[in-house]
Amino acid sequence: MLAIFKKKRTHCSELPKPPRTPEGTRIYAIGDIHGRYDLLLDLQDRILADAAGYPQAEKIVVYLGDYVDRGPQSREVLEQLSTRPLPGFTSIHLRGNHEDALLGFMREPDAYSNWLDYGGLATLGSYGVVTDRADTPKAVNQMAHELTVNTPEHHLAFLDRLEPCRLLGDYLFVHAGIRPGIPIQDQSAHDLLWIRKDFLKFTKSHPHFIVHGHQICDEPEIRHNRIGIDTGAFATGRLCCLVLDGEEREFIDTR
Repeated sequence: MLAIFKKKRTHCSELPKPPRTPEGTRIYAIGDIHGRYDLLLDLQDRILADAAGYPQAEKIVVYLGDYVDRGPQSREVLEQLSTRPLPGFTSIHLRGNHEDALLGFMREPDAYSNWLDYGGLATLGSYGVVTDRADTPKAVNQMAHELTVNTPEHHLAFLDRLEPCRLLGDYLFVHAGIRPGIPIQDQSAHDLLWIRKDFLKFTKSHPHFIVHGHQICDEPEIRHNRIGIDTGAFATGRLCCLVLDGEEREFIDTR
């Protein structure tokens, strides 16, 4: 006898719902700035122009970290973010691995001296620290001392209060990503700032939809469980912003 199997119908209510922002909230998430003060100002102007078309919405701007290093104007970026918030916006500033390394270098220069090899020299230069000296323990400690002396107190306070992540509606905003299978409250600080392969290769759903930076891509990397928006601004001139409103998504950038 031929067995006949009927395909189970999938009702609309059983389909996974797309992630949403909190009701009435328009969110602007900005990728890795890396010392490109010029691009930050350009993108902020574009965001303000866009936001003017939504006067009734609550507006939030989330900066995903990596404000310093590589580009030439880390000091100016931190001054802008710490003293001149976008008018009419709630600002959320997340910690990136480069801010973590910057603070580590000031406090434990010997342990964090490799920061000089992946962008730190540009940040030192922006704070007026002489960098053309021998790479000896004495020189490294002297550079760390000069950086600490030259960094305004409000910059240090800003760096110290950066958040590891922020949950808004169905979206979790974080610099690098999360370790799959670990509850959000149990994630390690190191993973939130540094994780790559284990997070990027994970194809199943997370408890929340993840918006992140940290991994450079030519275009915003849109997956069913995450969106990455680090478009390598320091080298490409393209600083990217993801705009979220309800279930809608769009992008603004500095091209």
